[in-house]
Amino acid sequence: MKLATVRTADGYRTARVEETQYVDLGPGDVGSLLAHPDWRTRAASSGGGLLAVEPTDLAPVIPNPGKIICVGRNYRSHITEMGSELPSFPTLFAKFTDTLIGPHDTLRLPPESDAVDWEAELVVVVGTRVRRADRATAQAAIGGYTVMNDVSMRDWQNRTAEWLQGKTWEASTPLGPCLVTADGLAPDATISCTVDGDVMQKAAIADLLFDAADLVGYVSTFITLHPGDLIATGTTGGVGHARKPPRYLEDGQTLVTTVDGIGAMSNPVRGDVPA
Repeated sequence: MKLATVRTADGYRTARVEETQYVDLGPGDVGSLLAHPDWRTRAASSGGGLLAVEPTDLAPVIPNPGKIICVGRNYRSHITEMGSELPSFPTLFAKFTDTLIGPHDTLRLPPESDAVDWEAELVVVVGTRVRRADRATAQAAIGGYTVMNDVSMRDWQNRTAEWLQGKTWEASTPLGPCLVTADGLAPDATISCTVDGDVMQKAAIADLLFDAADLVGYVSTFITLHPGDLIATGTTGGVGHARKPPRYLEDGQTLVTTVDGIGAMSNPVRGDVPA
């Protein structure tokens, strides 16, 4: 089952995605739906009529997550290209909600950075409150998956040993286009990123060092995870910063991020001016 958050003139509405149709499930976003213990039953209900949805009507599928936990260096191919050793534990950082944009919104390049890079990521969406989960409990707590591009300002990221300032730039992180429930993602699904049609990243999610259940279990050890919380699982090889010479996003390009079985985000890349 696929679920989406749709922007309307009257606010967000949740929709069940059936091929190219959006079945109206009522007011609110997917995050608010997940807050109900019986959200799966509600999501599978017949719903109302169909919503007329243009690509830019799609909001970040979870517009206001309580937490956005991100994992660095979690694909073996990316760890290798960055010249690092395989870590014993997940490398974690956080994003703020203000970073999120919709799956077809324009990505504005900040004038303060000359090194804006792409990072295609599979995202775990928590579906059940969980703390100190063993593997079976962690697996059961996964509500579904979505897609993110962890767009990174490398020059700011590398100013210090802490990555926060390069990873949580306002309105920099596309999220969507929908949530696919946990049973809808194949274990051999492919994740990819293209820039103007050129394939920059492509790998199987099986290349993850720490998988979804590993991450839910690890993070829930030190903090309670709630429905709608997000864990971005890391990016695969092919980032622009690791290329020789490095390549970064430029005004006029189109950034497409895809996970098989979930869908694709397509974000026009445009220059910006200081607010």
